[in-house]
Amino acid sequence: MAAFRYENALTPNPPPGFLEARNRRQKARAAGLHPDYWYPVAHSRNLKRGQVMGTRFWGRPIAVYRDAQGTVRALEDRCAHRQLKLSQGEVKGCNLVCQYHGWEYDCDGKVTAIPHELFGKPFPKLGVPSFPVQERYGHIWVFPGDPALASQRKLPEIPELEGRDRWGVILLDGVWKAHHTMLMENICDFTHGYLHRDHRPFWDPKLTHYEAVGDRVDVSYNTKVGAGRIFRRFVDEKKVNANHMDLCFEYPFQWSNTDDKIKSYCFLLPQDEQTTHGFFIFYFKSLKLPFLPLTMPPWLLDGVLKVAKRMFVQPVIDQDAWAVELEQEGYNRYSDLPVAEFSPVVSLFQQLTIRKWEEYLATRNVVAKPSLGVVQ
Repeated sequence: MAAFRYENALTPNPPPGFLEARNRRQKARAAGLHPDYWYPVAHSRNLKRGQVMGTRFWGRPIAVYRDAQGTVRALEDRCAHRQLKLSQGEVKGCNLVCQYHGWEYDCDGKVTAIPHELFGKPFPKLGVPSFPVQERYGHIWVFPGDPALASQRKLPEIPELEGRDRWGVILLDGVWKAHHTMLMENICDFTHGYLHRDHRPFWDPKLTHYEAVGDRVDVSYNTKVGAGRIFRRFVDEKKVNANHMDLCFEYPFQWSNTDDKIKSYCFLLPQDEQTTHGFFIFYFKSLKLPFLPLTMPPWLLDGVLKVAKRMFVQPVIDQDAWAVELEQEGYNRYSDLPVAEFSPVVSLFQQLTIRKWEEYLATRNVVAKPSLGVVQ
């Protein structure tokens, strides 16, 4: 490990970019997520007919709108005329109209109408890129990469969220001022249990397995799931093994599984180098009535989960958000400091993230430095 002098901490340097990074952590903290995957941008319920919203994928602006027929569309968020955000415009039938000069775009991004005089010039053949879009699991998904690959990349199959026998669900999302790797490490690395010592979504974790295979990292813990004072009363320990959890970083998303009875997914939308929109799906096969050996009926489960979201799940997510945003602030000031990392899980996550970003850069003819196997 390189020698470190105390005065370096008093004169912090901004974090290096991916190509300038000198160790694995710096490379991971500068890496994006590969665009050739599906990413959520919003809950379906939050985009009504005739509405338009703006988002970003790694700095690239995207306007997402629901047309008059109820179909969701996505265009690059700029007008080809003066580069104003189309997300500040309005929906007209199946098209999107720029609010400034009224230029109108169809669902493929082609300019189809200009209401003002063209001064004798021919109608311009202009437009902006469009993006493949789909709706599933209560979310709107956009494919920000090569459109030709959209049909080859599949969303994960989550049969528990569809059909007549679908499970009880809690949907959460939030924008965090932190790099996406900080969120993923927070979700899968249980060494931060102290942060949640009041709510105890997991408690006393012991890492029992970790393995990187292809584009995924599998992790297992022996831990008390839902060990909080209130939530534990809803878990039927006679039917659910709540002492073990499997997790997986299946690039670029994460899932967890507790005895095939309690599951979750996390999908991350990296808006830029220090802003990430996280989408969480927690779903439950069943819960029990507190103090009674009875399974909760489906009609009651949905109502209880609404209360659990407000009283238990959201506060835990808020604690994580607070922590990773402060971690980002600290990294911005002290990215050159030596790293004190003990969890082998974190290094596997970072290695996978770096490798996938290098794969993407190679398609752009950007030469990256060799991946660093150890943190220096």
